[in-house]
Amino acid sequence: MISSVVVFNNYGKPRLTKFYVYASEDQQQKYVAECFRLISKRSDEQCNFMEIRADMTGSGTKAGSRSRRKIVFRCYATLYFVFCIDESESELGILDLIQVFVETLDRVFENVCELDLIFHVDRVNYVLDEFVVGGLVVETNTRDVLTMLQLQKTEEVSVSSSKWPSSISSMIQ
Repeated sequence: MISSVVVFNNYGKPRLTKFYVYASEDQQQKYVAECFRLISKRSDEQCNFMEIRADMTGSGTKAGSRSRRKIVFRCYATLYFVFCIDESESELGILDLIQVFVETLDRVFENVCELDLIFHVDRVNYVLDEFVVGGLVVETNTRDVLTMLQLQKTEEVSVSSSKWPSSISSMIQ
């Protein structure tokens, strides 16, 4: 299961955070800071995943249970895409999911950059929600996600141009 998805820049500023397990605001901020600390000091020759403390994710594991958590990450230009997973997920599968997620964002925004993540958070979250629902991977095909995004856009256009009076249509937009 994926417990969180975080995207931050070279300076550790979070640009996207999505937690699939409960974590307080304070725990989330500590988690992002710790991820940045761990990832920023790694060299390029090291692998793109590492084991972390389970309590760092805010997953609230019991004292007797041994939940092994890992963070899987990739760096694209100035952005780090970080997925926190448990032992049931494949590290290489998540690396591939990150690649597909970034490729999809690249198509949606026509060469995605940090500003797209800042100013279009809703669209970025919608794209992520097409891949991951409740911490489970539900889609891995860019084409299918783009088709769903196109359908969503078509539905929005049809709602705004429906039989509603013009005053109500302007309120919807």
